[in-house]
This record gives sequence, structure tokens and C-alpha cells, in this order.
Amino acid sequence: MGEFNVHRVRFFNYVPSGIRCVAYNNQSNRLAVSRTDGTVEIYNLSANYFQEKFFPGHESRATEALCWAKGQRLFSAGLNGEIIEYDLQALTIKYAVDAFGGPIWSMAASPSGSQLLVGCEDGSVKLFQITPDRIQFERNFDRQKNHPQKVVRVYTPINHLSIISKHQIGHVGPRKKLFLTCYKTVLHKNAVGRILSLSWHPAGTHVAAGSIDYISVFDAKSGSAIGKMLVDRQYMGVSKRKCIIWGVAFLSDGTIISVDSAGKVQIWDSATGTLVKNHLVSNADVQSIAVSDQEDSFVVGTAEGTVFHFQLVSVTSSSSEKQWVRTKPFQHHTHDVRAVAHSPTALISGGTDTHLVIRPLMEKVEVKNYDAALRKITFPHRRLVSCAKKKQLLLFQFTHHLELWRLGSTVATGKNGDTLPLSKNADHLLHLKTKGPENIICSCISPCGGWIACSTASRFFLYRLNYEHDNISLQRVSKMPVFLRSALQILFSEDSTKLFVASNQGSLHVIRLLEGGFKHLHTFQPQSGTVQSMCLLAVSPDGNWLAASGTSAGVHVYNVKQLKLHCTVPAYNFPVTALAIAPNTNNLVIAHSDQQVFEYSIPDKQYTEWSRTVQKQGFHHLWLQRDTPITHISFHPKRPMHILLHDTYMFCLIDKSLPLPNDKTLLYNPLPPRNESDVIRRRTAHAFKISKKYKPLLFVDLLDEKTLVAVERPLDDIVAQLPPPIKKKKFGT
Repeated sequence: MGEFNVHRVRFFNYVPSGIRCVAYNNQSNRLAVSRTDGTVEIYNLSANYFQEKFFPGHESRATEALCWAKGQRLFSAGLNGEIIEYDLQALTIKYAVDAFGGPIWSMAASPSGSQLLVGCEDGSVKLFQITPDRIQFERNFDRQKNHPQKVVRVYTPINHLSIISKHQIGHVGPRKKLFLTCYKTVLHKNAVGRILSLSWHPAGTHVAAGSIDYISVFDAKSGSAIGKMLVDRQYMGVSKRKCIIWGVAFLSDGTIISVDSAGKVQIWDSATGTLVKNHLVSNADVQSIAVSDQEDSFVVGTAEGTVFHFQLVSVTSSSSEKQWVRTKPFQHHTHDVRAVAHSPTALISGGTDTHLVIRPLMEKVEVKNYDAALRKITFPHRRLVSCAKKKQLLLFQFTHHLELWRLGSTVATGKNGDTLPLSKNADHLLHLKTKGPENIICSCISPCGGWIACSTASRFFLYRLNYEHDNISLQRVSKMPVFLRSALQILFSEDSTKLFVASNQGSLHVIRLLEGGFKHLHTFQPQSGTVQSMCLLAVSPDGNWLAASGTSAGVHVYNVKQLKLHCTVPAYNFPVTALAIAPNTNNLVIAHSDQQVFEYSIPDKQYTEWSRTVQKQGFHHLWLQRDTPITHISFHPKRPMHILLHDTYMFCLIDKSLPLPNDKTLLYNPLPPRNESDVIRRRTAHAFKISKKYKPLLFVDLLDEKTLVAVERPLDDIVAQLPPPIKKKKFGT
């Protein structure tokens, strides 16, 4: 593998945003995740849970609800009162519609996918028709205004006799008291409460809406209210002031399942309005619920970080009667579980601790491969770090600012594994904050360290850096062209004379950098009639070739000198996670989400012999079972047979001159002892040299032939910056 001096970087103070909502699409097997900073991510569950798309956040878009409709149409809504639809091809926002009901707390698409319901702050439930191009307001559902002089039909458990006024029950007998719990005067201070949760009946005939202290049932066709269920506010023997219905689920048989701030999971009969079963599962709020498509199990998440699994089981082995039973608790979170989803084979949860946890249901997994492994996705599957090798600079991307650091140095020497003291510490050179509420989409620093470029959803920034001893000056290039806005990927050429920009419209722009500005050279237009955004770029060290990969699995190679399309790499079933062009040979190395690695000769327009050998023999089964994608590929400047790549938990050097490991060989094989003979060394050596010493890894690259930089982000450092979790009383403390 060789020996390297490693810069172990841990001063990238990156903290992911917490997860607010998740929405699972059963038709495409994709998961949409929204975070507290407004970012929306799309995970392809069929492609090893790869984060194939993302939409940058915005300070004014606090997403509170997320749902799929009409198969591949994604909607979100939040506290700014707007409903947003996303363009999944161009990776932009199609449009935003104001619902005119104040902040939106909940949203649900009809089972047919043709209608959209939103629950608002003012207590209204609004119905929108989903047209091919937009959504159109149709009507408001009836508002439930409770007046102290009016008798309304209210469903409530029998133990709510205490809230009936004394003059009502008067001198009536016990049976009259029981009757009055169903038809009584409701004494409520708030006339209308915000709609915090919504759920359609699978037939699309009725809608359940959760508010504060009660659940309403509406007729979906007329919009009229046909019933109301008052939720028990008793908690641990004490009457709470309010009970918030955080989630509801409407089942085919008319059952309604609710979760609330009193720590309870309650099961209701919507026809009679009676409480069938009450499960006290937490000492804190139960904040989310999701039901399987077969309606035989559901999952809930609590503010204590626990996820509970409920299943519908038979009362006895010989009985056809079934009941809901809490079967499995999971403690994979440290903070609030704000959102849950139920796929056919897994329980998915996310919350304040930023982890997206996929817990497989072992009885549903047919093949015990990586689909049967517990996953925790914490970091985005895209690069947040770029490097200027010549000046040993690192550029870190945050939500609203960039940081530029110079690596430290040492004059000490030592043997393998020693930690060397720094003679000069790392320097924080620059803190560059962008203006406006939009999050930064992408950023890059040129290899010479003289240019920095970054982009938001509506603005593109280009800066010129000048270094004078220990001082650094920054000059912004003004009057950037409009077509550079909303760049999804930015890349500088190896000689820092050109800038390549991939826009969200599928076009690639080639910019020549001048001393005081820039010049637009050419634009490569999309190859097909549909807009396909390019998310990954790679340029050859000689500057002649540019490779671009879009949201689908295809890779296009362009001739930069002749300014035309050179070839298209044959499409593969899984999306591309990383790509790079090797020096001298101009071989394109492509990594896919299923852990396959291909090598394609750009001059010959075909796969190389090494790549054909790999596909014929196959990779080691442990290599294919890794659950994190390769996010970066680079090459050794003096050894053309070496490929360096990494994911979150390992970096690997592939030596193409050595044989591939088979399934009987140890993949993670440490180097043999020094005293063994060369024969034994050659017998145990194979092409894969893997190191798991540094993790979690956000970036690994070679600065020169003997120097390696590894950027780590320990999870303990992230947890230390999160708000404190709910304290639990433990035995003996």
C-alpha cells in the first residue's frame, strides 16, 4: 500500500440538520426526507439507499409536512403557509402556492393521488385538486367551532364524566350519565384549533384530522364533519391542560390510530366514536406514526428517542379475532424521533439527532445481504470539502458560509503509526458568508488556491484570492451571467484556467478564467428532450476531457478542446456515486451505488481489460455488502496502477497490478509481519488495501505522492452540539 504522511483533520465543525419529515413512495421505492434547514433529500431504497437527489434549503421554508402524489410528484408545506411542488428532473422548485390559512402543520395526498389536503393554523382543512401542471384550490372542509351553549355530538371515553358541567348531570341516574358522555355541551376555551395531523381513509371516502384535544372525522366528498372524538387528557393520573394529536392513521376497517403528547397510542372505532384500546408507551410525546400498506403493523416514534413497533396478531391460536400488540421497541436514537416511515421490509425513523435509521424487518427480508443490516445515514452523499493541493488548502462548505484553512506542517520524523507533533498549526484563513436566506448548493476551490466559486439557488459567486505572506485578500468577480445561477456542481481544471459549471437545466458551461474576470467559452446542451441535471463532474488532468453524470445512471464524456460530445458510457442500473479521470491513460473510473467499480477508456471508447476482468471474476462479497457509497476517487501521481477511493467508514487503495481477492480470501487483510518471507507476502497480497483507522470520513485525497489528507467528523462531536435530550430516570441514579 505504501507509506504516507497523513494530515488527520478534525476541525471541520460540520453539524447536519435534524430530520423533520419523511415520506415513503411505494411505487418507486424512494424516500423523501426534509430537514430543519429546509433541505429535502431523495433516497433510492432500491439503489442501496443512495441519496440520489437533494433540494437546497431556505431560511423561510420550515418544512412541517411532506408527501408523494401521482406516483412521482413530491409536495411539501410548512410554517410560511405555502405548498411547494418539486421538479425531480431539474432539481428545482416548480412553484409555490399560498394556502391562505396561516402556517401549515399537516398534509396528505388522497389514495388516488388526485387530491391534496392541508391542515392549517387557523383550524381549516383545505382541499386542493392536483392537475397535470399545478394544484388548484377546491374547497374548505367544515370548521369545528365549539360553542358553550350548543350541544354537539362528541365521542369520548366514559372516564370523561368529569368535564361535563354539574348542572347537566344533576339528579339523573347512572345510565343517563353514561348517555350524556356522547351528547353533551362542550366547554372549550379555543373556538378553533390548528390541524396538526391528517389521514385519508384508504378508500378515499373519509378523512381524519388531529387537533388539540380532539380528532375530527370528515366526509371527503362533501367536506362536512360527521363526528368528533375527544381524547383523554389524563396522564399518569394528572389532568394535562392540552393534549396534542401529533399523528393519526385511518385504516380500511374504519379504525383510527392516534398518537399524542400524553405519551399514548390510542385505537378508535370511527363508526361509533369509541376508544377501543389505549397504549401508554412513553413518559413524553409520541410524535409520529406510519402504517404498512398491508395494515398489519405500524410504527411510532417518541420524544425519548424510542421507536415502537405494533403488530396485528390473533388473540388465540385458534381464533380469527385479532388485536394490536406492541411487539418490539428500538432505541437507535438519542433525541426526539420526529418522523417515521414503514416500507415493506424496514422501519425508517429520523429526528433531532440527525440520523436516518433504517431498521430491517428480518421476517420480511428474503435474502440476508446488506438489506438485512441496520443502517444509520448521517452525512450527505455529496462532497462538502474541496482541496487546493498545491497550496495545501481545504475549503469547507457549511449551510450559509465557507471556511478556508491551511494545513499544518511538521519537521519531525518517526516510524509507521507515530503521531508527529506540529511545528506549525493549521490556520483559519477565511470565513466567507453568503448573503440572503438560501443555502449553499455547491462550492469549490481551484487547485492553485487562487479561485473560489459557490452557488445558491438563485446566485453564483466567484472570488479571486491573493496571498501576500500571511495576509489574504479577497476580490469578488461582479456581473456574473444569469445562466450560471442554480449551479448543481462546480469544478476547476487542473491548471486553474477553466471553470466547469453544471446547471439545473441540464447544460454544462465552460468558463475561461482571466486575471480580472472571466470569458464564456461554450455551453454543452442536454442530450435529450428532457431536462437531466448533472450532479457529478470530472475533468482529466490534461484538461482535454470532461465527464458528467446526471440524475440517471448515464455518464457523458465531452471533448473540451473540440467542444463537442465525445461518447456516452453504457448505462448501468444503479446511479453513479463518484467518478474521476486518471492521468496519462485518460481512463474514466466510475463507482456506482451497488459498490461496483468500472474503468472506461475514453480514447478507445470501451471498457478496459482490468474492468472486464473485474466484472468476470466479481468483487469480494464483503466489498459488495458495504452500506455506504463511494463518494470520492483520486489517483497516485507517480503510480498509474493505483486508484484511491473512500466512503464514510474506510478508504481503499486498489493496485491493479495485483490479483483480485476471492470470497475465500480475507478482504480486510492486514499487512503480514515483517519477518515473513517474500513468498508468503506474495501469496497473501491482493489488489485491495483497506484502512478503517479514520472514520467517519468526509474527504480523503493525495496532496502529493507521499502525503495524504483525511477529513474526519467524529459523531461524538456532533452529539455534543445538539440540544440536550429528555432525561430518563435510570435505576440506581
